[in-house]
Amino acid sequence: MLLDRYNEALDNLICKVRTTQRENIIKAGQMIADTVASGGNVYLSRICHAIENDVIYRGGGPIFYKHFEYSMNVEKKGRVRDRSDLDTSTWGMAAYALKMSDMRPGDLLMVSSVSGRTASVVDLAYEAKKMGIQVIAFTSMEYTRAVDAVHPSGKRLYEMVDLAMDNCAPAAEAMMDVPGIEAKFAAASGIACDILLWSMTTVAIEKLMEKGITPGVLKSANFPGGNDYNKTIIEPHYDKYGW
Repeated sequence: MLLDRYNEALDNLICKVRTTQRENIIKAGQMIADTVASGGNVYLSRICHAIENDVIYRGGGPIFYKHFEYSMNVEKKGRVRDRSDLDTSTWGMAAYALKMSDMRPGDLLMVSSVSGRTASVVDLAYEAKKMGIQVIAFTSMEYTRAVDAVHPSGKRLYEMVDLAMDNCAPAAEAMMDVPGIEAKFAAASGIACDILLWSMTTVAIEKLMEKGITPGVLKSANFPGGNDYNKTIIEPHYDKYGW
């Protein structure tokens, strides 16, 4: 069955992530703990189609993870015309978003691009580094080494960040061949990134406890007493101490 083949591919992916990324997981967890302990903030931009939501403000997750997103809305009602003669590059737009945020040098930002060349993500990482912000990237090293850079610097995502976490997805993302279907099937990066995020978090929690810091961990808001606990204890403590 295709289900059995998928389970086998999944087991292989998880095993590869756990064995090849252990050192990076520990490094990332230490970076998170050091950032929080020193009063910095930890932000997650979109990780593999919103996998970051699995660790941000949910039962069992730490309060110190926060979203970072930006967008620019342009109202346009004119007729469509050829603009190939104009410079329509948006490189550097992330710099404006970062300036409008509450980030400071020393904060930590996590970003994600499986290919390592998603323009908006690479732009964000590049501008964040210029601002003195630490950056952890989730990418596929197999995928990114098979493509060319698009950033004016000539660098791919993993080449411009403090730490690159390899989600071990194959080039072009999907894991399986299915007879009769041209494209490969079953994306790998989302599952892998979720495992990486929670693994990094276990290290961060342990390192903070070793520093004498007990980070706020949220209770499920739908469990009796959970929402009150989060609102009256965890959130005020985070607002005061950052953890």
